[in-house]
Amino acid sequence: MADEHNDDHQIEEFEAAAGDNASLTYPVQCSALRKGGHVVIRGRPCKIAEMSTSKTGKHGHAKVNIVAIDIFTQKKLEDLSPSTHNMDVPNVKRQDIELLYVDNDFLVLQCEDGSTREDVKFPDNEVGEDIQRLLDEDKTVMVTLLAAMGEEHAISAKEAPKGGAE
Repeated sequence: MADEHNDDHQIEEFEAAAGDNASLTYPVQCSALRKGGHVVIRGRPCKIAEMSTSKTGKHGHAKVNIVAIDIFTQKKLEDLSPSTHNMDVPNVKRQDIELLYVDNDFLVLQCEDGSTREDVKFPDNEVGEDIQRLLDEDKTVMVTLLAAMGEEHAISAKEAPKGGAE
């Protein structure tokens, strides 16, 4: 009986350890990737901008050349990989959430369940300028958050649609 309990405990530990990283990415064969899809290049989540396949010599493998843009920094990255090899694809989550106010360079956001969160940094780019302009105009602001591989950033801001029947 003690052995059964110990085995269950080991399985739980394994699932917990795998669960932390396993949900960040999943493997996809290079030849199955498509333009507009996501891929991990040099440890960064990217959106594929261009793809080309080249055949090599008599006994070589076809190679896939991928040009992609980092979804958070907008930097261009390239990778060359055999078409039969797997590449990691990030699990990307997009969410629209209401902004309440800005506190010490962090966005204070209202979740759907009514709770608030303050873990997203105020963006120091044109998105931040849009947020500040909308707040200065006393508008209700909806922020689009993009999350992948343990990072989360505000990627756009817009005025929330007016509520109520018209």
